[in-house]
Order: sequence, then structure tokens, then C-alpha cells
Amino acid sequence: MKYLWVTLGVVLLFLGVFIWYKYFFVFGEGVKSGYLNYAIKKGYVFKTYEGKLIQEGFGRGKTGTVTSYEFEFSVKDPEIFKQLEMNSGKTFDLHYKEYNGALPWRGNTKYVVDKIVNMK
Repeated sequence: MKYLWVTLGVVLLFLGVFIWYKYFFVFGEGVKSGYLNYAIKKGYVFKTYEGKLIQEGFGRGKTGTVTSYEFEFSVKDPEIFKQLEMNSGKTFDLHYKEYNGALPWRGNTKYVVDKIVNMK
């Protein structure tokens, strides 16, 4: 009986560490810049704030051509979302945190914007 409790404890410990690592550990953070394509509130059960930046740059297409990159993100703070929503089409520098997995109430992506660094 004692071995059962020890085994159950170890399994629960590993499960807890896995869940923390997958959904709460900040894998990376940084700043992305680009034109705000959209900022929307959507979802069936959990209404989350989502957005997309269009980043311009030189890609691996034909030599010298400009290609665009998309950065899809989620926003937790309603105040940040309101500022994004009111300024769609402008250039933003957004600070984000990258997680290893998405939670339904946090957003649809593993990138969560937590601060607007600059807006032009």
C-alpha cells in the first residue's frame, strides 16, 4: 500500500512539472515590429483577444523581392487590446512572451503580447 502512494505521488509530481513546463514556463520573450493587420475578440467558450502583425523584410523568394511575414499573437490585458483595436493599420513594436503551449482562456496562440513598446 505504501508503494502505491509513493508511485501516485511521483506520477502527480511529474504531471505537475509537465503541465507547468508546457503551459506556464516562459520559453522566450522579445519584441516584434510590424503593421497591425487586425485585433479581434473571438471564441466559443473563452472570449480571447487575438491579433496579427505583418512584418516586412527580405525573404528567400526571388532575389531582391520583399516578402511579408505574419506574427499571430494573443493579448491577455483588455487595455492593451483596446489600444490595438483603435489603431489598426499603424506600426507597432510589441513585447511578447512565448510559451510552449496555448491555454484556451489565455488565447489561441503560444505568443502572448504583454506590452506595447512603441506605436507609430
